[in-house]
Amino acid sequence: MRVGPMTVLSYVRWFGDIRLSDVPAVGGKNASLGELYAMLAAEGVRVPEGFALTARAYRDALAAAGVEDELRRLLSNFDHHDVALLAERAATARRLVYEATGTALLRHQIAAAYHALEEECGTGVAVAVRSSATAEDLPTASFAGQHESFLNVHGEGDLFEACRRCFASIFTDRAIVYRIDNGFDHFRVALSVGVMKMVRADLAASGVIFTLDTESGFRDVVFVTGSWGLGENVVQGKVDPDEFYVHKPTFRQGYRAVLSRRLGKKQTRLVYARGHGEASTRNLPTRRSERERSCLTDAEVLELADSAIRIEDHYSELAGHPTPMDIEWAKDGEAGKLYIVQAPRDGRLAPSSWSVRDLCAKGSRPGAGNRPGRRGEDRLRQDSGRSGSARPRRVPPGRGAGG
Repeated sequence: MRVGPMTVLSYVRWFGDIRLSDVPAVGGKNASLGELYAMLAAEGVRVPEGFALTARAYRDALAAAGVEDELRRLLSNFDHHDVALLAERAATARRLVYEATGTALLRHQIAAAYHALEEECGTGVAVAVRSSATAEDLPTASFAGQHESFLNVHGEGDLFEACRRCFASIFTDRAIVYRIDNGFDHFRVALSVGVMKMVRADLAASGVIFTLDTESGFRDVVFVTGSWGLGENVVQGKVDPDEFYVHKPTFRQGYRAVLSRRLGKKQTRLVYARGHGEASTRNLPTRRSERERSCLTDAEVLELADSAIRIEDHYSELAGHPTPMDIEWAKDGEAGKLYIVQAPRDGRLAPSSWSVRDLCAKGSRPGAGNRPGRRGEDRLRQDSGRSGSARPRRVPPGRGAGG
């Protein structure tokens, strides 16, 4: 089920009412989530309930407060390589946006949308609050990690605060420098905010899926990474995750197996905490018993691979050409279900025309070699001795990996 549309609240758009064409209104991340929620749920791709605050909310707040001229003055004609000056001006710009977005109208609309989400998902439902820039997912833009995100947010008061801080994060030091260096006009980029029901990955695992091998560009594999706890540790490269490969062509033919796996160290586990803001989560050392076993079963890897292939196929059809994907997933430790929590199209994942024959002729194979943060071990280890993964399981074409 999804929460019904709230047409009275002009700044609120539910995921079910959002499509990929809505990037100007809700930014790249939110537009992609809406596309998946609305178009791929019938194929078994799960996206949590949620809504977006539109970029119009940001623009209207700045206009009502009359701060754009001051922001333009702050961000024009200064040496952005002067770190101290940059930090000072960025902090002032964030303060202006934070104050401008503290309106009673915006507070009311956020509270009303949160209460509607509570009716669907339970009183006091925890949500993730993420920034979504309107210039995201353009071929030359990559704003990942430049704006604020908050996890485990409870209650309308904390949600309002998190949304304001997300809006203000359009002027982080890093975002300002990136836009100047890449020729983006600060005032042609706006910020939307996504609010999504938290998946209890703190009780299970989460990670990132790529629909190609990120080192070689080899297109015929799905590369799944994962670690215990909430996904920020994997996304930010703070842990050495488990890694799994699935071969797409044989998967499509119904012969579905985990091609290879590598057990990561999974040093820490990000879990819920009782604080607010940045104090709403904390990192704990991963127990030895969890470090020594995979965070996913073979069946779960195959279910994620199935979702990833469906997502890639959908986006490739929309784009009219192969579109590699970078997909964040999370497992709910209470319900035991796997969810897709983010799936931006990633122009940095360049398609490759290499085939298995080409790679073998080069004396190489997908995944072998070094990646950032790794010492030179082989990244694709065959391990036919575990879980019987070397023997493909025949599944009728068109069915999901989960059966």
